[in-house]
Amino acid sequence: MPRLVFAGEKPNSEIRIAVVGLGGINIYGSVGGRGRQLIKSFLEVPGVRIAALCDVDRAILEDGAQRFKDRGGNVTTRVDFRRVLDDGSIDAVVFATPNHWHALGTIWACQAGKDVYVEKPFSYNIWEGRQMVAAARKYKRIVQVGMQRRSSTVLPMAFEYLRGGQLGSIRFAHALVYRARNSIGKVNTPTPVPDTVDHDLWCGPAPKTPLMRKQLHYEWHWVWPTGNGEMGNNGVHMIDICRWALGLNQPPPRAMSIGARFAFDDAGETPNTQVAIFDYQPVPIICEIRNVSKNTNPKAPSTLGKFRNSDRGIVIVCEGGHFAGDYTHGAVFDKKGRRIKDFQDGRKAAEIEVSHAANFIAAVRNRKTDTLAAEAAVGHASAACCHMANISHRLGKQSSPDEIRERISSNSELLDAFERCRENLRENGVDLGATPAVLGPWVTFDPKQEQFVGEFADQANHFARRKDRAPFLVPEIT
Repeated sequence: MPRLVFAGEKPNSEIRIAVVGLGGINIYGSVGGRGRQLIKSFLEVPGVRIAALCDVDRAILEDGAQRFKDRGGNVTTRVDFRRVLDDGSIDAVVFATPNHWHALGTIWACQAGKDVYVEKPFSYNIWEGRQMVAAARKYKRIVQVGMQRRSSTVLPMAFEYLRGGQLGSIRFAHALVYRARNSIGKVNTPTPVPDTVDHDLWCGPAPKTPLMRKQLHYEWHWVWPTGNGEMGNNGVHMIDICRWALGLNQPPPRAMSIGARFAFDDAGETPNTQVAIFDYQPVPIICEIRNVSKNTNPKAPSTLGKFRNSDRGIVIVCEGGHFAGDYTHGAVFDKKGRRIKDFQDGRKAAEIEVSHAANFIAAVRNRKTDTLAAEAAVGHASAACCHMANISHRLGKQSSPDEIRERISSNSELLDAFERCRENLRENGVDLGATPAVLGPWVTFDPKQEQFVGEFADQANHFARRKDRAPFLVPEIT
């Protein structure tokens, strides 16, 4: 076990970091605790000192401090992130807050001279992402996004193989997130916010409204004022490595979504089933989200199905076969499904996450942005994909299966993804004939202007930026 470095010690060339947002404790139906997971990873990196913890929930903050005390160390604790910024001894900030705080926290930290490791998705909306990139550039800060698959050593080997043309040209990339979720339930009257929480700080730029769900923590993912749904939660990981495989460095020219929130009669607003296409040319990316399962017991057999024997990760479809895998492993198959070549290096997910943290710390020391595995612009482009899909969904309308098929009939790969999704929903008790999916329009994006253009531009641009709640205003960086 590595030696823990605590506040009060002064080893040479130490990097002092503050972790902001520790995550809920014992949250039913979630992993939760992302900040605590990152603490564990950063403590594996030599010369890193966890100097401060920050969380708007005092109960969570005290729990985090106690964990350090139990190991014989101490950390400074802060409820208000602005007090972290006032501390000149803090070199870098690690953000694991809800999505709606990512931009403001990152920009404020850059302005205060701190480097930033910010969790995915990079931004809550497209406009915020652009300001975050601009802040990193203007203030010459090191900004890494927590898309740790970019620190995989397996994936670059596989991508080099694919680019070598052994399977012919690439036709499509699929991003897969088949993960069972539970309903979050619903309430008829507001749920009291825990008295340990500074609710004003928790809301920050988001509207401060009564809590109309059972839990404050984690479930913010599934409501629009604070979260980006499963597309932004896990879809962003898989979309990002598809972009990486294809060498794509900006948002797609257009995107479209098919999906809805099925089966869950709950307080959630975001889709729990979604098929989105990002119309990069000549190779589009299709992201498939499946959360609806009649069996949500993680120890029981999955009812979410598979695509080319995969249920999570990416599938790159080529003329002569396909690659299927994720950041710890992968394999190439011929057109008949016979395994041709394996890609594996023995590293586990936790080791890759430590590598990602170490990559950030190395860049903090050497000040070389181009050595980052997932620099700000990378995070912005992948998050923008998710935002485009969600915007299409929010502009869409319920449509029958026949209407959907007619709209997408010219794209055989998208049509196949929809039909497979429809069949899987049927197997899990959802009939799209009785409960229609939402068919979103194509939304077209100009990456130079960073704005939507053409049909639906006004409506789409409305969702690309929101009016923040004073005094938590995300600044425009010029």
